[in-house]
Parts: sequence; C-alpha cells; structure tokens
Amino acid sequence: MELSFGLLLSIVICIYLAIDAPKHGRSPWLWAIFGFIFGPIVLGIYLIVTGRKLLGWIIVIISSLLVILVVLFIVAWVLLILGSL
Repeated sequence: MELSFGLLLSIVICIYLAIDAPKHGRSPWLWAIFGFIFGPIVLGIYLIVTGRKLLGWIIVIISSLLVILVVLFIVAWVLLILGSL
C-alpha cells in the first residue's frame, strides 16, 4: 500500500511539473524526471525557484523531516534486530 501511494504521489508530482515548467521557462522533461525520482523535495525546490517560496520551503522542510524520520526508524529497527541475535 505504501509503495503504491509513493508511486502515485511521484506520478502526480511528475505530471504537475511537466505541465507547469514551460509556464516559467523551465524544461518540462528535466523537472518531470527529477520530480518522479526525488518526489516532494524536488517539488519544493521547483516552487522556490519559480517564486512561490513560502509553499516551497514548507514542502522541502516537511519532506526532509520525513526522510530523516524514515532513516532513523530503519536504523533503530536494524539495531533492534542485531541486538536480539
């Protein structure tokens, strides 16, 4: 379920960036590919670059914090597994 949500989110971000990038004189292919690979972080960076700074920074900060939390959760889980061996 989580994988399909992440894939769906990346596709939506990709489509949005591909449609909106030419309006700001940016390459739609480049932003769409980056948006598909890196997701919300690229969306936030794109919004900052195109002048929508507040929303862009909010998205960058929230998505960065989520990435850090996921990494910490994985490290804690691995340490728990290794500690029980």
